[in-house]
Amino acid sequence: MSLYRNVIWFLKGIHEYTRNGFEAASKNFEARDLDISVVGRSFMITGANSGIGKETAMAVAKKGGTVHMVCRNRERAEEARADIVRESGNTEVYVHVLDLSETGKVGEFAEAFRSQQRSLNVLINNAGCMVNKRDVNAMGLEMNFATNTLGMYILTEGLVPLLQNSRDPRVITVSSGGMLVQKLRADDLQSEQGGFDGTMVYAQNKRQQVELTGHWAKLHPAIHFSAMHPGWADTPAVSTSMPQFRQMMGDRLRSAEQGADTVVWLALSRVASKTASGTFFQDREAVPAHLPLAWTGSSAEEVQRFVDQLETLARATSSQTPHQETGDATCPRQTMTAATPAVQS
Repeated sequence: MSLYRNVIWFLKGIHEYTRNGFEAASKNFEARDLDISVVGRSFMITGANSGIGKETAMAVAKKGGTVHMVCRNRERAEEARADIVRESGNTEVYVHVLDLSETGKVGEFAEAFRSQQRSLNVLINNAGCMVNKRDVNAMGLEMNFATNTLGMYILTEGLVPLLQNSRDPRVITVSSGGMLVQKLRADDLQSEQGGFDGTMVYAQNKRQQVELTGHWAKLHPAIHFSAMHPGWADTPAVSTSMPQFRQMMGDRLRSAEQGADTVVWLALSRVASKTASGTFFQDREAVPAHLPLAWTGSSAEEVQRFVDQLETLARATSSQTPHQETGDATCPRQTMTAATPAVQS
């Protein structure tokens, strides 16, 4: 079955996920969908210092939105912020420092942000990583899972109250078409069974994100949740984590701006907010979250078991983290950076 899934997925990718695929799909885009101002609306974007995250932050800033860049490296984030402010003319761009793999600190960050900000209209979960050799964070959690799934889960859960009290709230998760080859493994969240393949672990994390999107959509009907696939985009993270893939695909890869297009559309357009919550998107269209005959669907019981484990881990990591009175995990109103590199494939 795994061979079937991978072959079908790759053939689909060559046709749809490349630069040519984007150019073909974009012929059906409505330019007026993004003919909008978002002055007065606030957007949090994780992994916003490069690639798809930075392109998204730039697009939002150009439309007048307030941008909260959440990145793990302050220097790179400040450089990206300077670029965004210079090109957009919008100074309402703030840097927050947070490494999503440090799961114990994520809840503290969300709590601090929630207490200091009046609203958050859109959360864009873009940051991610692909660690190709098994590694763990300070709390013993597998690094890909800690960053891509648990950190994202804790952040989103922590910001739900703020989102619920904001106008037209949305949560967008940058997933990956690679998740199509994976069925949710509710009993092996940290990829401890069998050999460790970083690419497949990443794909499993992306399947986890899509399942969470559907779960949240049912749990929080006041918020519009969506996940999306950016296509095969040429980003710094892809160069670092998948150099052979990048070399093989060459100029067939999409630009980072093309990869970000659907994220921007989901974040800004009125049309997107009228679509069904919990949907998976590609090139501004709702698409199936499963390949035909791939048997990757999960039962409601499997999804709930998965979510229950996340909640248990989230509580455990929170209890193990000493409260920090000061430092980058807190969120001063004017000082904010997070850039766990986003790898989209």
